[in-house]
Amino acid sequence: MEAGTVASELSIAVTVNGTTYEREVEARKLRCDTGNCGACSVIVDGTLVKSCMMLAVQADGSTVETVEGLAEGDELSKLQQAFSAHHALQCGYCTPGMLMSATALLRSNPHPSEDEIKKGLQGNICRCTGYWNIFEAVKAASE
Repeated sequence: MEAGTVASELSIAVTVNGTTYEREVEARKLRCDTGNCGACSVIVDGTLVKSCMMLAVQADGSTVETVEGLAEGDELSKLQQAFSAHHALQCGYCTPGMLMSATALLRSNPHPSEDEIKKGLQGNICRCTGYWNIFEAVKAASE
């Protein structure tokens, strides 16, 4: 490659929910890039991120946790069970982001107050305005 040129594809390795994937990815690919809704939230190397704000090449060598990785086999996590029990699911659009944000919150603060839960889920938009049930589910999972 000539000096000053940029590769259109790069080879990366990313571990997602315990499985390592090696892929050729575009060096720069358009995506949402607004971070407004939080539905795409994932945990990268222990840090909550909105995946629309991150290029695949930035995840090279990282460990990524997604909502699909929260359950252990067929057993839902305590948080997922609480979402179901407290009817914190409506249309489902926000659910992955809410679950990942709540997971990150509970890892850093296992027994958050209501205000801490609200702050921890800030940046996640529920289109159905079902926030109260979501807050209740997170509180129940923390007990």
